[in-house]
Amino acid sequence: MQRRAYAPAAALAAAVLTTALAGCSGDSASGPGGDDSKPGQLGASASGGAPGKYHSLPEPCGYVSPATLRRMLPGAEDESEEEAERRYRGQATITYDTDRRVGCRWKLETPEGTRHLTVDFERVVSYQTDVSDEDRARQLYARLATAANIPAAASASPSTGTSPSAAASAGAKPQGGAGAQKQSAPVSGAPTPSSTTGSTAPGGSAGKGTDTELAPRVLDDLGDDAFVDDELATTGTGVHRDIKVVFRSSNVLVTITYDQWSTDKAHIPSSADLQGKAHALARELDAGHFGN
Repeated sequence: MQRRAYAPAAALAAAVLTTALAGCSGDSASGPGGDDSKPGQLGASASGGAPGKYHSLPEPCGYVSPATLRRMLPGAEDESEEEAERRYRGQATITYDTDRRVGCRWKLETPEGTRHLTVDFERVVSYQTDVSDEDRARQLYARLATAANIPAAASASPSTGTSPSAAASAGAKPQGGAGAQKQSAPVSGAPTPSSTTGSTAPGGSAGKGTDTELAPRVLDDLGDDAFVDDELATTGTGVHRDIKVVFRSSNVLVTITYDQWSTDKAHIPSSADLQGKAHALARELDAGHFGN
């Protein structure tokens, strides 16, 4: 009788052991209820913004054609070929991440004054799961347009990320009566009478171009969004006009800055000349499809 009492206990122990082993086997299975995801990976249900069209940027100093550089930075007649080659070679802008931002600058010095040209490419990447790269680039473009007081910024769509108050603020400061019209700057480098006599504020202060046709405005023939800004300023040593063209193509922002300094305050740099050349360069860059 005493030996029979041990038999059920042994059977019970075997059953418990079998159940435990089965349970362990079930936990390690990668079935529908199992978790076989790897650390650092997003689950299949996680949503992310769509990647941008462009995944790389061009080599900036070699992207502008020599012919364009010669038009924008005309050299002296007695300049040597070596001097011209060195100037047109340009100098790369120092950036922290050339995969995200690159640029190049050129400079022309003459006894009558100086010209500077800078081209900057920025590839925008959104790190927000609900914002695409292109939407993020659209937001950044809207900020630049608002900061420049471009009149048509008031008509920005909600998708730009610009708040109504910011857009209203931009639209409340018309420049030169341009309103929200979308007008393209003349491509010809020939100055017009009205564009060569821009006003300079006293005391070395800066002001926007005064010609209505050439006032800061939206450009409708570049990329997805574009604008041109024009500022004239006087200093103790002369007068200078600063032109900026900014355009967005998908998730890439391109900024062209082009200025001319004149040591003779009676000779005011022409809006038509500088805007026309900067605008033509912008179209050249846009047509080149600068990324892939």
